Amino acid sequence: MNTRTAIEELLHAGYGNKAIARQVHVRHQRVAAIRAELGLPNIVRPAKAAYNEDAFWRRTQPIDGGHLNWTGHYNSTGVPCLRTTDGMHTAYRIAFRIRWQRDPEGSVKPGCDMDRCVHPDHVEDKPMRQQYEAIFGEAA
Repeated sequence: MNTRTAIEELLHAGYGNKAIARQVHVRHQRVAAIRAELGLPNIVRPAKAAYNEDAFWRRTQPIDGGHLNWTGHYNSTGVPCLRTTDGMHTAYRIAFRIRWQRDPEGSVKPGCDMDRCVHPDHVEDKPMRQQYEAIFGEAA
């Protein structure tokens, strides 16, 4: 597939100029020019969160069992982290927000059997862990 075709497909899929430019390895001005030629409106996304969901997904890698491995930065204690517009956040908290559309309560940890899994469907906050313990007893 040639570069222009790839850009057009991503434009029609609703991606922003800069996201397309990063993915296709071109300048965002080129994407903007093609968007204008096609008569597609600019996408203005409201800033809902201090983190960029695309940045989260670019730093993950699917692995066996439906888990997600973190390929980004780890802090000094070995926790996967992502720098955002308002500081450093754990990948677990960002994954939780992606899945549940709310801020977590207390610490967020993987609830699956894989250490350091950041899959949004696999992370749990403190109330979720407490509910699990109330039903099934303390985890082994």
